[in-house]
Amino acid sequence: MDATVQHTGEEGATWGGGNQPLKASYGKLMMWFFIVSDALTFSGFLAAYGFSRFKFIDSWPIADEVFTHVPFFHGNYPMIYVAFMTFILIMSSVTMVLAVDAGHHMKQKKVIWYMFLTIIGGAIFVGSQAWEWATFIQGDYGAVETKGGKILQFVDTDGNRVALRDIATTIEGDRVTHESKNGIWYDDEKELSEFTIQEIQAGFAASPNVLIRTQTLTERGEKTVLSREESLKRLNKDAVAIVEGANLRHNEYGTPLFADFFFFITGFHGFHVFSGVMINVIIFFNVILGTYERRGHYEMVEKVGLYWHFVDLVWVFVFTFFYLV
Repeated sequence: MDATVQHTGEEGATWGGGNQPLKASYGKLMMWFFIVSDALTFSGFLAAYGFSRFKFIDSWPIADEVFTHVPFFHGNYPMIYVAFMTFILIMSSVTMVLAVDAGHHMKQKKVIWYMFLTIIGGAIFVGSQAWEWATFIQGDYGAVETKGGKILQFVDTDGNRVALRDIATTIEGDRVTHESKNGIWYDDEKELSEFTIQEIQAGFAASPNVLIRTQTLTERGEKTVLSREESLKRLNKDAVAIVEGANLRHNEYGTPLFADFFFFITGFHGFHVFSGVMINVIIFFNVILGTYERRGHYEMVEKVGLYWHFVDLVWVFVFTFFYLV
């Protein structure tokens, strides 16, 4: 009995091979491969962040107390500017969708307009992230570091943060932190902090309404505030250095690991957004020059749109896990 074999043409096959497997062009398929591999990379970073935070849960900074600044405004606005950045990036994803849709309908002017809005949104986000980095590095209130690397912050009796400059007492005298005889690091000596430990200790002793708040969290998720007696004892016994702002070694907000993850994860994502803006600019000028009109399709806009949606989606996860949780 002869077997009947039915051959299906390339157009009717689910997997026809050739230049468009799964009915997707080679370029679009490669973009999906890149997105999947990059998603695994970000997943690893966020997983590492989650494990580290769980391990140091009792000393992890509270995001609402760290990201409180808004450009050109003085005051305490927890998470307001980060939420604004997130909104801008999500809206840029919307304009990218509209640009891709306009490309499907071969409407060049609309593609130009929507891609322009997407580029502006991406540039605002990158600029905002740079400002947030600068603010985080500079710090605001300052803190004291103990022998064990713990951070001591200053608060008033109502629990509000008190800056070092508000309690420090000026002590006359020369300040020397390093001499050439002490080693090779003399040539790279860092700048002196604005205050000394002695000035902070003297000012704290003269400020009866100021207390010390430690990194350790209570069962209610709030940082532990010491009594006046415990504060004086802790400051005079354990304080060894002044910390202003944050870097990869010291962090006035809490454990340095928090700053390490902040710079690495948001920096890696910011690089992706910056790269996306640059690619969008190139595609934008190609649209203006009519390159895709002559090709008869705007697939390149669709491919860069996939990348842009990916970096937007990644930021939603970063925003959720790093800032909200």
